[in-house]
Amino acid sequence: MKEGDRELHRAYHDHQYGFPLHDDGELFCRLILEINQAGLSWTTILRKQASFRAAYDNFDIDKVAAYGAADVERLLNDAGIIRNRLKVQAAIENARTIQGLQKQYGSFKAWIDHHHPLTKEQWVKLFKTTFRFTGGEIVNEFLMSTGYLPGAHDASCPIQKRVLASKPPWTKKKKA
Repeated sequence: MKEGDRELHRAYHDHQYGFPLHDDGELFCRLILEINQAGLSWTTILRKQASFRAAYDNFDIDKVAAYGAADVERLLNDAGIIRNRLKVQAAIENARTIQGLQKQYGSFKAWIDHHHPLTKEQWVKLFKTTFRFTGGEIVNEFLMSTGYLPGAHDASCPIQKRVLASKPPWTKKKKA
């Protein structure tokens, strides 16, 4: 692995992976990045993360939900991101789905919190029936990376203490 790639991974590992996210736009961002990673290396996604932010209006859910055919073509012609029609269309449809969840639950995060805790299998089923392009590995990585499932770091990893101090949802029991 190249030194620059090592630094990208280290920054993600040390400051993002496994830490809870509270902002719907950042949760949407992580979901879209995980969807785009399918079939590719995480290094590729980390290298393109800034381009994804620019292409998808900083993951503004309302803006992405309003994208039309011209936006799809713009995204499919953007070499800075993954140019896969199914993934682009999934981002737009998932933004629209999140808008509906926000209306019903107040926020995307509140929808996730409402269902927490679930087993990995239950999460996968829920995401597959709610969102587009969300298989088992995508859902698992999305939930681990945002603190809803354990496993982002093992006990011997020095970052695990910081993750635990941030009180990720997987460490909390659901209220009865």
